Amino acid sequence: MMRLEAFILFLLSAAAPLLAQNTTCSTPPTPTVWPTASSFPVVSTLPDPFNYLHPSTARVASNAEWYACRQPQIVQMLQQYQYGFYPDHSQETVTATRSGNSVSIAVTAEGRRGTFSAQINLPRPLPTTPVPVIIAIGGIDNNVYLNNEIAVVTFDYTSVAPDSNGKTGAFWALYNGRDIGTLVAWAWGFHRVLDALILTAPEIDSSLVGVTGCSRLGKAALAAGLLDTRITLTMPMSSGVQGLGPYRYYTLSGQGENLENSKQGAPWWSNSVLGTFINQSNRVPFDAHVIAAAIAPRALVIDQGSGDPFVNSRGTATVIFPAAKAVYDWLGVGPNIGLAMRSGGHCDMSGYTNVLPFVLKVFKGTPTTRTYTDMTPWQAIPTAYPWTSNIPPK
Repeated sequence: MMRLEAFILFLLSAAAPLLAQNTTCSTPPTPTVWPTASSFPVVSTLPDPFNYLHPSTARVASNAEWYACRQPQIVQMLQQYQYGFYPDHSQETVTATRSGNSVSIAVTAEGRRGTFSAQINLPRPLPTTPVPVIIAIGGIDNNVYLNNEIAVVTFDYTSVAPDSNGKTGAFWALYNGRDIGTLVAWAWGFHRVLDALILTAPEIDSSLVGVTGCSRLGKAALAAGLLDTRITLTMPMSSGVQGLGPYRYYTLSGQGENLENSKQGAPWWSNSVLGTFINQSNRVPFDAHVIAAAIAPRALVIDQGSGDPFVNSRGTATVIFPAAKAVYDWLGVGPNIGLAMRSGGHCDMSGYTNVLPFVLKVFKGTPTTRTYTDMTPWQAIPTAYPWTSNIPPK
């Protein structure tokens, strides 16, 4: 049975669309014409998430307006300027066939067909009621979760889309020719696996779903959590730029990953529009805190290693996390976002135990004494988010 805290999270998530009802948007969520990169003003600090898209001068005035107007605009804006637009799932048909713990998935759309598979790992002995699930790509320590009665489902992300300019895999079998980044393709893979679990795995509670990955796959897990509200808990690890690393303040951990080297080194991760911000990243109309804030009220836990300077763990911890938490706090769901700092480097397997108490809190309501706001060995940099001194009314 769902424990009290997990049930409260469910109620808060369900309440968000209710808050949005009967709220009139002063600014249309989707502009008639999207502004170009050079038309945005230079903003050296983290952009105010409560401000509507430039050139509008309007600002969010309530929680209800956030959910009804600004949050939908953010999701559209992120697709326009970073991700590429997610395909219309209503035009897709998903079928799944299970053989033991292997699930074959087929998706058809517009007369095309893409296929891939997923592997289900269930806790043993299997509880008598459906269990939460974490869907993962890349390496994962299954036992951390299986030993806590949480299923782990994995899939080969390269069978959905390669980590290259190549257009093979299930996603591109359907959508080749569209200006969509591979991060969206991998996010789409998470979502179609969830569809398949709903169809074939009664042992799994599809209302308690986590998504995780590390590095570029952490960027993909973040996109998966953003773009599908069925995801209960988003768990990006060491995700860096295009994840939860800042476009601004990218030198906090030294000269590591930034917009320029990530876009030029792996241009396929994002759409082509992001490339128009090269050498002018301080004009990007958002930063990673806005991606995190757009996931609220659903849960988000961020794993970072203090010994991982390339992905700017310091920037994520001291700039992005507190700025995103300010929005979560304003929405009344502050405990649903956490920062899980650890010693060590990039994609350490200890990251899975690092976030476990937060996972158990969300999925099972298990109390934890750990404070998931601790930025040690660093401290927050409030000058990066000055708009927190002028938070809108609720």
